[in-house]
Amino acid sequence: MLTLAILRHAKSDWNAPVDDDFDRPLNARGLNAAPLAGQAIARIGLKPTLILCSSAKRTRETLDLALPEMQLASHTEIVTDDKLYLASFMTLIEVLRDTRDVHKCILVIGHNPGLHELAVALAGKGETAALTALQDNLPTAALVAMELKRSHWRDVRSGDGRLTAFWTPKKGFEAGLPQQA
Repeated sequence: MLTLAILRHAKSDWNAPVDDDFDRPLNARGLNAAPLAGQAIARIGLKPTLILCSSAKRTRETLDLALPEMQLASHTEIVTDDKLYLASFMTLIEVLRDTRDVHKCILVIGHNPGLHELAVALAGKGETAALTALQDNLPTAALVAMELKRSHWRDVRSGDGRLTAFWTPKKGFEAGLPQQA
């Protein structure tokens, strides 16, 4: 079984004096939300061995702020890829299918609408309320985790996933809330 985590970049600063959307940084809300997303990853026990991150400034900043909170092993592989910048659903599926099977848990950090389309397409099962919320929106800094019923990334198809966690900075866990001790 494979595990996929999807993290949309935190809120970006539309007032930043940049010439290109690619260079847009996080705003104050995004700077606060990104570490919380990292804490959510740690709280549900996700341990990705591969992190695939768009090379855009706001996704790299999201990763930089979330990573210390994730409590990951030092050997986690991080790949920053231009292909993930505003990637379509099909590009994201191709990237997943090209992933080496040595990685059983991966985290993808990127952008809507592609990430939202990917999450909705793959999440075939899960808590009804969380699936409905996910279908409505994948907000900034939102985290989706799912188990995929495949053994090889090359075989991943729509509907293969069971939503195990859905977290947003505003609402917290809509699915996958760990039991309190």
